[in-house]
Amino acid sequence: MVNRKSRIRRISDWLHLWLGLITGILVVIISITGCLYVFERDLRDITEPYRFVTVENKPLLPPSVLRSIAEKRTGVRATGVQYGRPGEAAAVTYTKKSQGFTYVYLNPYTGDFIREKIRDRDFFRIVLAGHFYLWLPPKIGQPVVSVTVLIFVFLLISGIIMWWPKKWNRTTRKNSFGINWKARFKRLNYDLHNVLGFYVLLLAFVIAVTGLVFGFKWFARSYHYLVTGGKTLPATKKPLSDTAYILPTLVQNTEDSIWQLAMQEYAPITGLLQISFPGKTADPVAVTYNPDKKTYYKRIFRYFDRYTAKELPTSIPAPATTGEKIYRMNYDIHVGAAFGFTGKIIAFTASLICASLPVTGFLIWWGRKRKVRLPNKRTDQ
Repeated sequence: MVNRKSRIRRISDWLHLWLGLITGILVVIISITGCLYVFERDLRDITEPYRFVTVENKPLLPPSVLRSIAEKRTGVRATGVQYGRPGEAAAVTYTKKSQGFTYVYLNPYTGDFIREKIRDRDFFRIVLAGHFYLWLPPKIGQPVVSVTVLIFVFLLISGIIMWWPKKWNRTTRKNSFGINWKARFKRLNYDLHNVLGFYVLLLAFVIAVTGLVFGFKWFARSYHYLVTGGKTLPATKKPLSDTAYILPTLVQNTEDSIWQLAMQEYAPITGLLQISFPGKTADPVAVTYNPDKKTYYKRIFRYFDRYTAKELPTSIPAPATTGEKIYRMNYDIHVGAAFGFTGKIIAFTASLICASLPVTGFLIWWGRKRKVRLPNKRTDQ
């Protein structure tokens, strides 16, 4: 008697096949660009020598000086200054309509110009645009990527259902957990899809779920609610400067005094210190400090009144619970950086396997399709 699959199983298998075929090429692009971006920071240190300078026994130039140098060179108002660790160049940032966000790298000790870099023309920024938007306009590409990743999560679940043997015995265990490298291509391809899909399941699920946090606001709120034990995701709101202090006698270059305060509090600088200049009348001076350049979740956000240099309350407090820390670590978990260089290697390998699954899955479908057609061809002859 033939054991027929249940109706739910047949529907699951059918959806796995056709959703996989429809989204396959998109999953390949998202996964490959993810692979490339995992080591972005490590590769920048190798391929961008202009970001490093010789350490000098003199104080760093304050933001107002670096800002003035960059603005005279570009003719555009600067938006902020970034200071790195000793031996790293400072970067003055500005935005120009014709080229977008741009970095002007200067020697932080002398103010000498080093290089200008347009962010949107940077290799890794192009890779990220493919990962986030498939190189389409964001309003089109971002929803397409998000829906594709959501479908991919379903494919992972339906895939484990298809992988699960009807009976567990020595043969099924061997076929389910091992790859027969000596088999013919058709069998080897099946094993690469079936077995590697099983081994990468949990990692792929984590990567996909953390990616969905960037894709859907409703998912981000739900994820935050889940990991924090029922807390609502707080809305981030930038505080405002007190415009009542706009007087002819106001202290000039408050960003310099704020920068000096930050340099004293965070000394020695082990990561990246960013001073963002106010744009509008009531905007504050923003200070962002990341003590670890290998991750993002340790970043500290602070705001100061642009007129009085008084620190303002922020809606981005440091994570107080384990759940809030997990949510703050979302990006670093997504790329594996939360677990060091080993974590990046694991994330890279998992993403590479994810990229292979649509290819091996397509080859399985194509092989079965040809097998069905062959008898008809012989009959016609």
